[in-house]
Amino acid sequence: MANYPKKLEVFEILEKVKNAKTKKERIEILQSNDIMPLLDVLKGTFDDTIQWNLPGGTPPYTPNNPDTPPSTLKRQHMQFKYFVKGLRESNRLNPIRRERMFIDMLEAIHPKDAEVVVSMINKKSPVKGLTKALVKEAFPELIAE
Repeated sequence: MANYPKKLEVFEILEKVKNAKTKKERIEILQSNDIMPLLDVLKGTFDDTIQWNLPGGTPPYTPNNPDTPPSTLKRQHMQFKYFVKGLRESNRLNPIRRERMFIDMLEAIHPKDAEVVVSMINKKSPVKGLTKALVKEAFPELIAE
């Protein structure tokens, strides 16, 4: 049986980026972990064409147990389409329902990933050393001009 390396969670990748000593190292970490949930978070954070259909700040949610979260951001990131202004999926939802879905997602994932998602909707970098310029250098096609 093949022994495949465990794919890191989004918050684990971002912690590696934060702890990297050089810009080159940060770019290599991002590029070697280019999973869709990470790319969605980076785009949602730094792409100015994406606006969130949610109130700013931190919503009232109860962080999950970090040892036994029932889900992961790798599974839940597909729900982002319900929270983006202008998308049909988001516009069709009652604001209260949309906010409840968002809180449910935050409560289902690892608490550190929940913090990453809250940073994303507030358009703030989730970790020191991660900038729009760095993301554009790592993934030139990811962020619209």
